[in-house]
Amino acid sequence: MKKQKLGAALLAAAAGMTFALIGHAQNVDSLLDKLVDKGVLSVKEANDLREESDKGFTKAYAAKSGMPEWVTSLKFSGDLRMRYDRITAEDLTFATRDRFRYRLRFGYTAVLKDDWEVGIGLTSTEQLGKDGSAADPISNNQTFGDNAAKKAIGIDKVYVKWTPVNDATWTFSSALGKFDNPFVFPSTILFDKDYTPEGAAMEVALRPNDKHTIRAMGTAFILDEIAADSHDPYMFGGQLRWEAAWTSKWHSSLGASLLSIINGQTLSNASIPNVGGGNTRILPAGMTNVNLAFPKDDFTSLYADANLTYTFDHAPLYNAPFPITIGADLIRNVNADDNNTGYSFGVVIGKAGKKGLWEINYRYTELQADAWFEEFVESDFGANYKYNTVNAGGSGYRSGTNVRGHWIKGTYNFYDSLSFSVAYFLTDLIHNPPGAAYDSGAGRLFVEAVWKY
Repeated sequence: MKKQKLGAALLAAAAGMTFALIGHAQNVDSLLDKLVDKGVLSVKEANDLREESDKGFTKAYAAKSGMPEWVTSLKFSGDLRMRYDRITAEDLTFATRDRFRYRLRFGYTAVLKDDWEVGIGLTSTEQLGKDGSAADPISNNQTFGDNAAKKAIGIDKVYVKWTPVNDATWTFSSALGKFDNPFVFPSTILFDKDYTPEGAAMEVALRPNDKHTIRAMGTAFILDEIAADSHDPYMFGGQLRWEAAWTSKWHSSLGASLLSIINGQTLSNASIPNVGGGNTRILPAGMTNVNLAFPKDDFTSLYADANLTYTFDHAPLYNAPFPITIGADLIRNVNADDNNTGYSFGVVIGKAGKKGLWEINYRYTELQADAWFEEFVESDFGANYKYNTVNAGGSGYRSGTNVRGHWIKGTYNFYDSLSFSVAYFLTDLIHNPPGAAYDSGAGRLFVEAVWKY
């Protein structure tokens, strides 16, 4: 039997090398899994062979491509989303908008020896302003139009990450550059999902056992560099999280965060891409240009979130264990006297992501004007400003703070790589601008398909 195992192991290793050289590593995994199922190999022996196969691929790729020997692995990823976007409003003077849009993302990650990782991400982006000097920081959508004009590609991520500790109990990592947002947030009252901050972040994770994980994270984000002012704005933040798997069916997540923006008075509408509205803003004495308005209050906000998931063994028309998650979050700006709170709550039924799986997601959100900085939050969740005021930062449909409403989304995966979704937002302003009485309610419809690669 030992000879049979040795022969099978050598055969699997040879097959692994062959498939790796022609770029079919997934076939090696399939072969090894079958050998484990038949009892020819143990799980440990199969995992050892996978590791050897990976090393063989890396060595062969390095020889063919000239890749330095200190690069241990490469990874490419991305997705393409096609979307129909329709915005309507209660105000009869509002012009209904119908847009066809796309989002394209492509990422490249190189894992280096000595626990280093270098990443680059490219994305489609909507250029703001006539000179194209800035791009939207909270949306990667690009609209088809402008007589088929060539579309812009922006740098979404460029970072280096170091993880010197990563074992069964502890993980320590730090990142520098422009990277995926390290904060965990179930809704988007804190950040839009497309926001990739710039600066530095550190995280420590403790896993005392296989049921619980405790994470602590600190960040310093660069918000702008003001040439004519030495008081540049920054955001400092920290988050503590506890994730627990109580049983195979019950899971929970609990988080608490403190985030503070310093020198926020330099964040005028003119100093950064002005894509959001809602914050209470004031103009310097003697000024009339609304683009020079800056937030009335500093932002030091407390944020908390909680989620609970129960997984059923099965459900109709769903070919996997069936999770249902309920959750809520709350944010409060301790530096503002009023209009300083935001919250949301919702439920996720099912979980899409694999062929034949689906999910339904509902959430209610209320985000008061000065609960948090208007330029961070969900770009698709807005309402109608009939008039341009200091607080609105523009007229028409505007995302940001001072918005409340519902949104519901359904998603189905036709294939592992292809999902189809329909979403609808029903919103209005919490407070109309002073002296402006009109219907601010709005509706927004998305119909979209996403291809992952």
